[in-house]
Amino acid sequence: MSDPTIFISAGEASGEAYGAMLLTELKKRLGPVRHIAAIGMGGQRMVSAGLDRIVRAEDMAVMGITEVVRHLPRIYCEFRRLKQAIHQRRPSLAILIDFPDIHFKLAEEFHRLGIPVLFFVSPQLWAWKKHRIKLVQRFVDRMLVIFPFEEPFYHEQGVDAEFVGHPLADLPLPTVSREYFAMCNYLRSDHTWIGLLPGSRMKEISDNLPEMLAAARLLVAQNPQKPEEEFDFVLPLASTITPDDRRAVLRILQEHGTGLTVRLVHDSSAGTDASEGPDGPTSDVSTSGAGSGARATLLHARASIVASGTATVEAALIGNPFVVVYRVSPITYAIAKRVVSVPHVAMANLIAGKRAVPELIQHDFTASNIVRELQPLLPDGPPRQSMMEELQRVRALLVRPGNTQGAINRVAEIALGMLGLASPVTKSMPS
Repeated sequence: MSDPTIFISAGEASGEAYGAMLLTELKKRLGPVRHIAAIGMGGQRMVSAGLDRIVRAEDMAVMGITEVVRHLPRIYCEFRRLKQAIHQRRPSLAILIDFPDIHFKLAEEFHRLGIPVLFFVSPQLWAWKKHRIKLVQRFVDRMLVIFPFEEPFYHEQGVDAEFVGHPLADLPLPTVSREYFAMCNYLRSDHTWIGLLPGSRMKEISDNLPEMLAAARLLVAQNPQKPEEEFDFVLPLASTITPDDRRAVLRILQEHGTGLTVRLVHDSSAGTDASEGPDGPTSDVSTSGAGSGARATLLHARASIVASGTATVEAALIGNPFVVVYRVSPITYAIAKRVVSVPHVAMANLIAGKRAVPELIQHDFTASNIVRELQPLLPDGPPRQSMMEELQRVRALLVRPGNTQGAINRVAEIALGMLGLASPVTKSMPS
């Protein structure tokens, strides 16, 4: 039997991380005897894990109705490159990770070619665009979901779906110590650290970071200047952020971060030079690549301001108290209000089934509202303790009962079964 070729694709920082983990696990399971070739779309982590990259994930990571329209020519060009590679290489299996606007179109192409499609990380069809369920029913062979309430939703629609658990729930806590993290990122260990997580795309950062910085300035202004109540603000950037994006972030910090101590840190896979640190103690903004990243920030920050998205799940899993914020263009928001049908925006709240963490969305996303919600979480006391207990309950719900192997291992097992390289997996559909 010849070695198989798979197509694997992710278009955002979180999905790209899962793609890299999955590629690594597939190669590990096959061992030295068999080789699996992987082509598709991804970021640098997937390339490092063995992806023969056709399209860069960072070139496709746009969001929102108005934003997508503005980038349509580039998106169409990159999509054609992907289709051309699919026809030339004819992979045996397609693994599509989230990113529905592109991946549903690719799924249709794979279906036309008779190539099975494994969709990992469901788009939020249960919240909006429910008509897209027809695309899943027609073009997706298996849907693997990472939130517990998604499995019954798909079963009710006749889709072969399985809750595999959340990949982030399988990860151990970061091992970097507070002291080492402080040293690498020019943080003061006797200060209170506040995480600022504005999103993984540059458009999200542009929309969310200025108001976060306004909240930071307000928090500092209310600070009585006791050393233990002074603040350092930690801003991690996703691995998919480009050098041009980093320069744009620095411009935002220069414009909106006056008087603040902000430490700009990067995922270690982002290729950032750790020598970018400050030249002296008077620098207000510094960047580093060592001992950094969103997970380490969430582990060591006292509390965080987090844009709605995967980072809110990371914060919940790590147990960092946080406030959820989000802002999109007025057009996108107006349309979303008409079609979104869920009681909460933050994933932690959807999983908990109640308002476990504060949500400040669109017009409610103001500096004063952020500070009002954030301040009770900083000192030890009932508000902070109550939220941390709620986050522990959320974490427990993100692990598949009885799945001791973890989410990524389960996905790899199913993928190899679909390739005929392992015993067929048991179908998860109810009888």
